Amino acid sequence: MSADTGPHPARYPGAPAGQPTLETWQEAPHNRWAFANLAEMLPVATVSRRRPAAPAEATVRLDAVASRVDALEDRLERTYTDALLVLRGTDVVAEYYRPGFAPDQRHLLMSVSKSLCSTVVGALIGAGRIDPAAAITDYIPELAGSVYDGPTVQRALDMEIAIDYSENYVDPDSEVQTHDRAAGWRPAKPGDPADDYAFLTTLRGSGSVGEFQYCSANTDVLAWIVERVTGSRYSDALSEHLWSKLDADRDATITVDSTGFGFANAAISCTARDLARVGRVILDGGTAPGGRVVPEEWTRSVLAGGSTDAMTYEGFTGEFPNGSYTRQWWCTGNERGNVSGIGIHGQNLWLDPQTDSVIVKLSSWPGPLSDELDALQNALLLDLSRALDPA
Repeated sequence: MSADTGPHPARYPGAPAGQPTLETWQEAPHNRWAFANLAEMLPVATVSRRRPAAPAEATVRLDAVASRVDALEDRLERTYTDALLVLRGTDVVAEYYRPGFAPDQRHLLMSVSKSLCSTVVGALIGAGRIDPAAAITDYIPELAGSVYDGPTVQRALDMEIAIDYSENYVDPDSEVQTHDRAAGWRPAKPGDPADDYAFLTTLRGSGSVGEFQYCSANTDVLAWIVERVTGSRYSDALSEHLWSKLDADRDATITVDSTGFGFANAAISCTARDLARVGRVILDGGTAPGGRVVPEEWTRSVLAGGSTDAMTYEGFTGEFPNGSYTRQWWCTGNERGNVSGIGIHGQNLWLDPQTDSVIVKLSSWPGPLSDELDALQNALLLDLSRALDPA
Protein backbone atom coordinates (compact mmCIF):
# COMPACT_ATOMS: atom_id res chain seq x y z
CA MET A 1 0.00 0.00 0.00
CA SER A 2 1.47 3.34 -0.99
CA ALA A 3 1.74 6.21 1.47
CA ASP A 4 -1.32 8.44 1.65
CA THR A 5 -0.02 11.97 2.03
CA GLY A 6 -2.85 14.33 1.29
CA PRO A 7 -6.57 14.87 0.75
CA HIS A 8 -8.27 12.90 -2.01
CA PRO A 9 -11.77 14.34 -2.45
CA ALA A 10 -13.07 11.43 -4.54
CA ARG A 11 -11.51 8.63 -2.52
CA TYR A 12 -13.74 8.45 0.54
CA PRO A 13 -17.34 9.29 -0.39
CA GLY A 14 -19.27 10.77 2.50
CA ALA A 15 -16.19 11.81 4.46
CA PRO A 16 -16.16 15.35 5.86
CA ALA A 17 -14.08 18.14 4.40
CA GLY A 18 -10.39 17.54 5.01
CA GLN A 19 -11.11 13.82 5.01
CA PRO A 20 -8.62 11.46 6.65
CA THR A 21 -5.44 10.11 5.16
CA LEU A 22 -3.65 6.93 6.13
CA GLU A 23 -1.55 9.06 8.47
CA THR A 24 -4.42 10.89 10.16
CA TRP A 25 -7.46 8.57 10.31
CA GLN A 26 -6.88 7.61 13.95
CA GLU A 27 -6.75 11.27 15.05
CA ALA A 28 -9.56 13.71 15.90
CA PRO A 29 -11.65 14.91 14.17
CA HIS A 30 -11.12 12.37 11.40
CA ASN A 31 -11.59 9.31 13.64
CA ARG A 32 -15.30 10.02 14.15
CA TRP A 33 -15.88 9.29 10.46
CA ALA A 34 -13.12 6.71 10.03
CA PHE A 35 -14.06 4.45 12.94
CA ALA A 36 -17.50 4.04 11.38
CA ASN A 37 -16.28 3.66 7.79
CA LEU A 38 -12.98 1.78 8.03
CA ALA A 39 -13.72 -0.43 5.02
CA GLU A 40 -13.62 2.73 2.88
CA MET A 41 -9.97 3.23 3.83
CA LEU A 42 -8.30 -0.11 4.47
CA PRO A 43 -8.51 -3.58 2.91
CA VAL A 44 -10.86 -5.76 4.94
CA ALA A 45 -11.98 -9.37 5.07
CA THR A 46 -15.56 -10.33 5.84
CA VAL A 47 -16.35 -12.24 9.03
CA SER A 48 -19.52 -13.92 7.84
CA ARG A 49 -22.64 -14.42 9.93
CA ARG A 50 -23.67 -17.03 7.27
CA ARG A 51 -27.30 -15.99 6.99
CA PRO A 52 -29.27 -13.13 5.35
CA ALA A 53 -29.24 -9.81 7.15
CA ALA A 54 -32.35 -8.49 8.90
CA PRO A 55 -33.30 -4.82 8.54
CA ALA A 56 -32.52 -2.61 11.53
CA GLU A 57 -34.69 0.21 12.79
CA ALA A 58 -33.08 3.40 14.01
CA THR A 59 -33.97 4.11 17.61
CA VAL A 60 -32.94 6.00 20.69
CA ARG A 61 -34.58 4.66 23.83
CA LEU A 62 -33.10 5.50 27.18
CA ASP A 63 -36.23 5.82 29.36
CA ALA A 64 -35.64 2.54 31.20
CA VAL A 65 -32.38 3.81 32.68
CA ALA A 66 -32.43 7.59 32.26
CA SER A 67 -34.45 8.20 35.42
CA ARG A 68 -31.84 6.30 37.46
CA VAL A 69 -28.70 7.72 35.81
CA ASP A 70 -28.01 11.42 36.33
CA ALA A 71 -27.52 13.51 33.17
CA LEU A 72 -27.31 10.43 30.98
CA GLU A 73 -27.49 12.03 27.54
CA ASP A 74 -25.06 14.77 28.57
CA ARG A 75 -22.58 12.14 29.78
CA LEU A 76 -22.96 10.21 26.54
CA GLU A 77 -22.11 13.33 24.57
CA ARG A 78 -19.21 14.28 26.86
CA THR A 79 -17.63 10.85 26.32
CA TYR A 80 -17.97 11.05 22.52
CA THR A 81 -20.45 8.17 22.34
CA ASP A 82 -21.29 6.84 18.89
CA ALA A 83 -23.45 3.95 20.13
CA LEU A 84 -24.72 2.62 23.45
CA LEU A 85 -26.63 -0.62 23.95
CA VAL A 86 -27.84 -2.09 27.24
CA LEU A 87 -28.91 -5.74 27.00
CA ARG A 88 -30.42 -7.45 30.05
CA GLY A 89 -30.85 -11.13 29.36
CA THR A 90 -32.16 -11.09 25.80
CA ASP A 91 -34.02 -7.77 26.18
CA VAL A 92 -32.64 -4.50 24.85
CA VAL A 93 -33.55 -2.10 27.65
CA ALA A 94 -31.70 0.98 26.40
CA GLU A 95 -30.18 2.10 23.14
CA TYR A 96 -28.59 5.29 21.82
CA TYR A 97 -26.95 6.29 18.53
CA ARG A 98 -25.46 9.68 17.90
CA PRO A 99 -26.86 11.65 14.98
CA GLY A 100 -25.43 10.28 11.76
CA PHE A 101 -24.66 6.82 13.16
CA ALA A 102 -27.11 3.98 12.53
CA PRO A 103 -27.90 0.81 14.52
CA ASP A 104 -26.92 -1.37 11.56
CA GLN A 105 -23.64 0.49 11.03
CA ARG A 106 -20.36 -1.20 11.90
CA HIS A 107 -17.90 0.52 14.24
CA LEU A 108 -14.23 -0.20 14.87
CA LEU A 109 -13.70 -2.09 18.15
CA MET A 110 -9.99 -1.39 18.62
CA SER A 111 -8.74 -3.71 21.41
CA VAL A 112 -12.16 -5.13 22.23
CA SER A 113 -11.10 -7.24 19.21
CA LYS A 114 -8.69 -9.01 21.57
CA SER A 115 -11.56 -10.44 23.60
CA LEU A 116 -13.10 -11.86 20.42
CA CYS A 117 -9.79 -13.46 19.45
CA SER A 118 -9.48 -15.09 22.84
CA THR A 119 -13.01 -16.47 22.48
CA VAL A 120 -11.95 -18.23 19.28
CA VAL A 121 -8.88 -19.57 21.07
CA GLY A 122 -11.15 -20.75 23.89
CA ALA A 123 -13.32 -22.59 21.37
CA LEU A 124 -10.26 -24.37 19.97
CA ILE A 125 -9.01 -25.20 23.46
CA GLY A 126 -12.40 -26.71 24.18
CA ALA A 127 -12.14 -28.77 21.00
CA GLY A 128 -8.72 -30.06 22.06
CA ARG A 129 -6.96 -28.34 19.15
CA ILE A 130 -4.95 -25.87 21.25
CA ASP A 131 -3.22 -26.73 24.53
CA PRO A 132 -2.86 -23.58 26.65
CA ALA A 133 0.07 -25.18 28.53
CA ALA A 134 2.01 -25.82 25.31
CA ALA A 135 4.83 -23.57 24.18
CA ILE A 136 3.92 -20.99 21.57
CA THR A 137 6.70 -22.30 19.34
CA ASP A 138 5.12 -25.75 19.36
CA TYR A 139 2.54 -24.18 17.05
CA ILE A 140 4.61 -21.43 15.41
CA PRO A 141 8.22 -22.63 14.99
CA GLU A 142 8.88 -19.47 12.97
CA LEU A 143 8.98 -17.63 16.34
CA ALA A 144 12.04 -19.56 17.53
CA GLY A 145 14.66 -17.06 18.66
CA SER A 146 12.07 -14.38 19.35
CA VAL A 147 10.67 -13.37 22.74
CA TYR A 148 7.97 -15.99 22.17
CA ASP A 149 10.48 -18.83 22.25
CA GLY A 150 9.64 -20.42 25.62
CA PRO A 151 6.42 -18.86 26.96
CA THR A 152 3.19 -20.82 26.77
CA VAL A 153 -0.06 -20.01 25.00
CA GLN A 154 -1.64 -19.23 28.38
CA ARG A 155 0.98 -16.56 29.09
CA ALA A 156 0.07 -14.83 25.81
CA LEU A 157 -3.63 -15.06 26.69
CA ASP A 158 -2.98 -13.44 30.08
CA MET A 159 -0.43 -10.88 28.79
CA GLU A 160 2.27 -12.14 31.15
CA ILE A 161 5.35 -12.05 28.92
CA ALA A 162 8.11 -9.41 29.29
CA ILE A 163 8.56 -7.96 25.80
CA ASP A 164 10.49 -4.99 24.43
CA TYR A 165 7.32 -3.43 23.08
CA SER A 166 6.14 0.10 23.75
CA GLU A 167 2.34 0.47 23.54
CA ASN A 168 2.65 4.27 23.22
CA TYR A 169 0.12 4.98 20.47
CA VAL A 170 1.34 8.52 19.75
CA ASP A 171 5.09 7.83 19.66
CA PRO A 172 6.22 7.30 16.04
CA ASP A 173 9.22 5.32 17.30
CA SER A 174 7.15 2.89 19.38
CA GLU A 175 6.77 -0.77 18.55
CA VAL A 176 3.00 -0.39 18.43
CA GLN A 177 3.33 2.10 15.58
CA THR A 178 5.73 -0.22 13.75
CA HIS A 179 3.13 -2.94 14.30
CA ASP A 180 0.47 -0.65 12.79
CA ARG A 181 2.64 -0.03 9.75
CA ALA A 182 3.29 -3.73 9.21
CA ALA A 183 -0.48 -4.30 9.33
CA GLY A 184 -1.22 -1.50 6.86
CA TRP A 185 -2.69 0.92 9.38
CA ARG A 186 -0.03 3.57 8.73
CA PRO A 187 2.27 4.42 5.80
CA ALA A 188 5.29 2.12 5.74
CA LYS A 189 8.79 3.39 6.48
CA PRO A 190 12.05 2.07 5.03
CA GLY A 191 13.19 -1.02 6.93
CA ASP A 192 9.75 -1.90 8.28
CA PRO A 193 8.75 -5.57 8.38
CA ALA A 194 6.83 -6.50 5.25
CA ASP A 195 3.77 -7.77 7.10
CA ASP A 196 2.39 -8.67 10.53
CA TYR A 197 3.87 -12.19 10.57
CA ALA A 198 7.33 -10.76 9.84
CA PHE A 199 6.90 -8.12 12.54
CA LEU A 200 6.09 -10.73 15.20
CA THR A 201 9.32 -12.61 14.50
CA THR A 202 11.36 -9.46 15.26
CA LEU A 203 10.19 -9.04 18.85
CA ARG A 204 12.74 -9.50 21.60
CA GLY A 205 12.83 -9.12 25.38
CA SER A 206 13.67 -11.10 28.47
CA GLY A 207 10.67 -13.36 27.94
CA SER A 208 10.25 -13.67 31.70
CA VAL A 209 6.71 -14.54 32.70
CA GLY A 210 4.28 -13.97 35.56
CA GLU A 211 3.92 -10.18 35.50
CA PHE A 212 1.30 -8.34 33.46
CA GLN A 213 2.50 -6.36 30.45
CA TYR A 214 -0.10 -5.19 28.00
CA CYS A 215 1.18 -5.96 24.51
CA SER A 216 -0.98 -6.05 21.39
CA ALA A 217 1.44 -8.40 19.64
CA ASN A 218 0.35 -11.24 21.94
CA THR A 219 -3.10 -11.25 20.36
CA ASP A 220 -1.73 -11.50 16.84
CA VAL A 221 0.44 -14.42 17.93
CA LEU A 222 -2.74 -16.10 19.17
CA ALA A 223 -4.42 -15.44 15.83
CA TRP A 224 -1.41 -16.97 14.05
CA ILE A 225 -1.85 -20.07 16.22
CA VAL A 226 -5.54 -20.13 15.27
CA GLU A 227 -4.57 -20.09 11.60
CA ARG A 228 -2.00 -22.82 12.10
CA VAL A 229 -4.29 -25.29 13.88
CA THR A 230 -7.36 -24.66 11.69
CA GLY A 231 -5.65 -24.29 8.33
CA SER A 232 -7.93 -21.27 7.75
CA ARG A 233 -7.40 -17.54 7.51
CA TYR A 234 -8.06 -15.91 10.87
CA SER A 235 -11.10 -14.08 9.48
CA ASP A 236 -12.64 -17.40 8.39
CA ALA A 237 -11.88 -19.06 11.74
CA LEU A 238 -13.49 -16.11 13.53
CA SER A 239 -16.58 -16.65 11.41
CA GLU A 240 -16.72 -20.41 11.90
CA HIS A 241 -16.05 -20.57 15.63
CA LEU A 242 -17.80 -17.40 16.83
CA TRP A 243 -19.60 -15.06 14.45
CA SER A 244 -21.71 -17.64 12.59
CA LYS A 245 -23.06 -18.92 15.93
CA LEU A 246 -24.28 -15.58 17.29
CA ASP A 247 -27.39 -15.10 15.15
CA ALA A 248 -25.72 -11.80 14.26
CA ASP A 249 -27.59 -9.16 12.30
CA ARG A 250 -24.62 -8.30 10.07
CA ASP A 251 -21.30 -9.63 8.95
CA ALA A 252 -18.34 -8.18 10.79
CA THR A 253 -15.16 -7.07 9.04
CA ILE A 254 -11.47 -7.12 9.95
CA THR A 255 -8.65 -5.25 8.26
CA VAL A 256 -5.93 -7.40 6.72
CA ASP A 257 -2.27 -6.88 5.90
CA SER A 258 -0.59 -7.46 2.54
CA THR A 259 -0.71 -11.23 3.09
CA GLY A 260 -4.39 -11.31 4.09
CA PHE A 261 -3.64 -11.85 7.81
CA GLY A 262 -6.33 -10.22 9.97
CA PHE A 263 -5.14 -7.58 12.44
CA ALA A 264 -6.63 -9.53 15.34
CA ASN A 265 -5.65 -7.22 18.19
CA ALA A 266 -7.62 -4.17 17.04
CA ALA A 267 -9.27 -4.29 13.65
CA ILE A 268 -12.72 -5.87 13.95
CA SER A 269 -15.70 -3.69 13.06
CA CYS A 270 -19.29 -4.68 13.90
CA THR A 271 -22.58 -3.28 15.13
CA ALA A 272 -23.27 -2.56 18.78
CA ARG A 273 -26.10 -5.10 18.77
CA ASP A 274 -23.87 -7.87 17.44
CA LEU A 275 -21.07 -7.05 19.88
CA ALA A 276 -23.57 -7.42 22.72
CA ARG A 277 -24.19 -10.96 21.49
CA VAL A 278 -20.51 -11.74 22.13
CA GLY A 279 -20.96 -10.58 25.72
CA ARG A 280 -23.92 -12.90 26.08
CA VAL A 281 -21.72 -15.87 25.18
CA ILE A 282 -19.66 -15.23 28.29
CA LEU A 283 -22.65 -14.61 30.57
CA ASP A 284 -24.52 -17.62 29.11
CA GLY A 285 -21.85 -20.13 30.01
CA GLY A 286 -20.30 -20.31 26.55
CA THR A 287 -23.42 -20.95 24.50
CA ALA A 288 -25.01 -18.99 21.65
CA PRO A 289 -28.10 -19.46 19.46
CA GLY A 290 -25.97 -21.50 17.05
CA GLY A 291 -24.62 -23.83 19.72
CA ARG A 292 -21.70 -24.00 22.12
CA VAL A 293 -18.86 -21.56 21.48
CA VAL A 294 -16.49 -22.10 24.43
CA PRO A 295 -16.54 -24.50 27.39
CA GLU A 296 -18.45 -23.34 30.45
CA GLU A 297 -15.21 -23.56 32.42
CA TRP A 298 -13.71 -20.94 30.08
CA THR A 299 -16.45 -18.45 30.90
CA ARG A 300 -16.21 -19.17 34.62
CA SER A 301 -12.48 -18.43 34.46
CA VAL A 302 -13.07 -15.12 32.67
CA LEU A 303 -15.70 -13.99 35.18
CA ALA A 304 -13.58 -15.14 38.14
CA GLY A 305 -10.70 -12.92 37.05
CA GLY A 306 -6.98 -13.51 36.81
CA SER A 307 -4.03 -13.09 39.12
CA THR A 308 -4.12 -9.90 41.17
CA ASP A 309 -0.46 -10.51 42.05
CA ALA A 310 0.45 -10.38 38.35
CA MET A 311 -1.47 -7.14 37.73
CA THR A 312 0.97 -4.24 38.06
CA TYR A 313 -0.72 -1.68 35.80
CA GLU A 314 -1.57 1.22 38.09
CA GLY A 315 -3.74 2.80 35.43
CA PHE A 316 -6.20 -0.02 36.10
CA THR A 317 -5.60 -0.87 39.76
CA GLY A 318 -5.87 2.81 40.69
CA GLU A 319 -9.58 2.57 39.96
CA PHE A 320 -10.05 -1.15 40.53
CA PRO A 321 -7.69 -2.19 43.38
CA ASN A 322 -8.59 -5.88 42.97
CA GLY A 323 -8.35 -5.73 39.20
CA SER A 324 -6.73 -8.38 37.02
CA TYR A 325 -6.44 -9.49 33.42
CA THR A 326 -7.12 -12.93 32.01
CA ARG A 327 -7.84 -14.47 28.61
CA GLN A 328 -7.73 -11.01 26.99
CA TRP A 329 -10.41 -9.58 29.31
CA TRP A 330 -10.08 -6.86 31.95
CA CYS A 331 -11.57 -7.99 35.29
CA THR A 332 -12.44 -5.24 37.77
CA GLY A 333 -12.62 -7.42 40.88
CA ASN A 334 -15.28 -5.05 42.21
CA GLU A 335 -18.34 -6.02 44.21
CA ARG A 336 -20.38 -6.46 41.01
CA GLY A 337 -17.84 -8.69 39.29
CA ASN A 338 -17.74 -6.46 36.21
CA VAL A 339 -15.56 -7.70 33.36
CA SER A 340 -14.79 -5.73 30.22
CA GLY A 341 -13.27 -5.87 26.80
CA ILE A 342 -11.63 -2.45 26.40
CA GLY A 343 -10.30 -0.56 23.39
CA ILE A 344 -8.63 2.79 22.97
CA HIS A 345 -10.68 5.83 21.98
CA GLY A 346 -13.45 4.66 24.32
CA GLN A 347 -14.61 1.19 23.23
CA ASN A 348 -16.20 -1.08 25.89
CA LEU A 349 -17.90 -4.46 26.04
CA TRP A 350 -18.97 -4.38 29.69
CA LEU A 351 -20.42 -7.41 31.47
CA ASP A 352 -22.52 -7.08 34.63
CA PRO A 353 -23.10 -10.61 35.97
CA GLN A 354 -25.10 -9.27 38.91
CA THR A 355 -27.96 -8.23 36.60
CA ASP A 356 -27.15 -10.64 33.73
CA SER A 357 -26.52 -7.61 31.53
CA VAL A 358 -24.20 -6.52 28.73
CA ILE A 359 -23.41 -2.87 28.02
CA VAL A 360 -21.77 -1.90 24.75
CA LYS A 361 -20.30 1.58 24.39
CA LEU A 362 -18.64 2.57 21.11
CA SER A 363 -16.94 5.94 21.01
CA SER A 364 -14.52 8.19 19.16
CA TRP A 365 -12.50 9.96 21.83
CA PRO A 366 -10.20 12.59 20.30
CA GLY A 367 -7.10 10.76 21.60
CA PRO A 368 -6.36 7.10 22.24
CA LEU A 369 -6.13 7.44 26.03
CA SER A 370 -7.49 9.97 28.52
CA ASP A 371 -7.52 9.67 32.30
CA GLU A 372 -10.43 12.13 32.44
CA LEU A 373 -12.55 10.34 29.85
CA ASP A 374 -11.64 6.95 31.28
CA ALA A 375 -12.91 7.99 34.73
CA LEU A 376 -16.08 9.48 33.24
CA GLN A 377 -16.75 6.39 31.16
CA ASN A 378 -16.13 3.89 33.97
CA ALA A 379 -18.44 5.89 36.25
CA LEU A 380 -21.11 5.90 33.56
CA LEU A 381 -20.85 2.13 33.02
CA LEU A 382 -21.09 1.51 36.73
CA ASP A 383 -24.09 3.83 37.05
CA LEU A 384 -25.81 2.06 34.16
CA SER A 385 -25.16 -1.29 35.85
CA ARG A 386 -26.63 -0.04 39.13
CA ALA A 387 -29.64 1.35 37.27
CA LEU A 388 -30.48 -2.24 36.32
CA ASP A 389 -30.58 -3.42 39.93
CA PRO A 390 -34.05 -4.12 41.36
CA ALA A 391 -35.61 -0.92 42.67
